[in-house]
Amino acid sequence: MMPLSLFGSPSFVGLTLLTLLLYGALGGLFVLVPYVLIQAGGYTATQAGAALLPLPLVIAVASPAAGALAAKVGPRWLLITGPVIVAAGFLLAVRIGSDTSYWLGVFPAMVVIALGMAGAVAPLTTAVLMSVDSHHTGAASGLNSAVARTGGLVATALIGPVIASSGFALLSAFGVAAAIGAVICLVAAASAFTLIAPPGKPNHR
Repeated sequence: MMPLSLFGSPSFVGLTLLTLLLYGALGGLFVLVPYVLIQAGGYTATQAGAALLPLPLVIAVASPAAGALAAKVGPRWLLITGPVIVAAGFLLAVRIGSDTSYWLGVFPAMVVIALGMAGAVAPLTTAVLMSVDSHHTGAASGLNSAVARTGGLVATALIGPVIASSGFALLSAFGVAAAIGAVICLVAAASAFTLIAPPGKPNHR
């Protein structure tokens, strides 16, 4: 179903790796932040879910601008800086704790992560379609979507030890997980910098 020849394109490989890492980190965040807010912050389930609202709202507002910018300057630098901004948001999330207010702890982290994702989501789709020939755009787009879902599933499977913690141990484990998420996002940015071809250079070896 998936032509292996597509992996002869370093850009396609870099985009696939970036998608796996970035969406994996985000998937883990979607599970852990509400859980920590409920268990350690005393939030209700509704409040914990609402705490994530800045993510879809900011992404919805900012993604069109990012897509327009990518059309002018190319997607490569947005795909490098976007994950770096997301990594900064993960580092801000380390501060989330039982005595941290929403507006000083959770909200800034969610907004920064959302801005980084907004900078990467639209350019990522464009870059995937540009990295292969016109006959394989459907397969490339489908694989990229599957890789994004896989990244989230793998991250969810790996955060079991955090979920199993409680009290101070939960907050400590969450801080470690958020820091690891930041590192993963930086690796995603590095894969984009290393493998995605600059404008004007061929995608295939």
